[in-house]
Amino acid sequence: MGIEPINIDENFVRKYYPSRKKDSHKGENGRVLVIGGNWIYHGAPYIASLAALICGVDLVYIAVPKPISNAIRSMNPNLIVIPLPDYKFTTGSAERLIKIMPEVDALLIGNGMGKGIISGLKEFLTETSVKKIVLDADALLPEAVNVLSGSGKDFILTPHEGEFRRISDHVLSDKNFDEKVKVVMNFAKEKRATVLLKGSIDIITDSKELYLNSTGNAGMTVGGTGDALAGLVTGLFSKGIKAVEASAIGAYINGSAGDLALKEKGLHFTATDLINYYPQIMKKFDRLV
Repeated sequence: MGIEPINIDENFVRKYYPSRKKDSHKGENGRVLVIGGNWIYHGAPYIASLAALICGVDLVYIAVPKPISNAIRSMNPNLIVIPLPDYKFTTGSAERLIKIMPEVDALLIGNGMGKGIISGLKEFLTETSVKKIVLDADALLPEAVNVLSGSGKDFILTPHEGEFRRISDHVLSDKNFDEKVKVVMNFAKEKRATVLLKGSIDIITDSKELYLNSTGNAGMTVGGTGDALAGLVTGLFSKGIKAVEASAIGAYINGSAGDLALKEKGLHFTATDLINYYPQIMKKFDRLV
């Protein structure tokens, strides 16, 4: 594989986990914007936003279509909800959001957006001034990846194998793990991206570094755990650590929370249950400087 992979463990997380200044003020510990949802799907962007919030960022904005904005407002008063026109993310939504964009450190886009969003998505990714971007779920489209690849922005892709095939045209081998790693690393290099490929063993790479994560379990096939991971990674990314380290730490914490959920609930937990286990994992690494 060329680069020796590093298996993520507590020592790795402790080394790169972001610290917090004792005298820090609101906004200095990360500001995140989550863009997602459509008239059917309100849960995916909400779960992603909740994960970012619980990971310890100071402010989380969530931009969703107006028809679901009040529902999300009623679910959690800690989120700052931005209603967008239309029933899904359109060019009009992109233009509206660009005009009223809050000041954020990192943004996540794609969760619950559904199909037919490419025109608005390309316009927004082209025009936004945010330098740190995570693409997940419905935003994992080759056109969107290509926009970011040539933009100079620092961006993370969080696909499962089917989504990786959609953005790369590569069918990954289940029989040859080394070959799978090679394909993912080459894609990361070609697109100048950080890739977090979700699987029984997560592969995280920016083509210069390579990390493997084996936390997690079969209970995490329940809907929403990928949205939680994306929100967690975005929150960590907003705190100033490198994209590949935010992705690696996020994968470890999300899987470890899933393992706690499995231990206490068996195969009967949800994505929101999973997020509620984050503090038990993360408080071990918290430090003030």
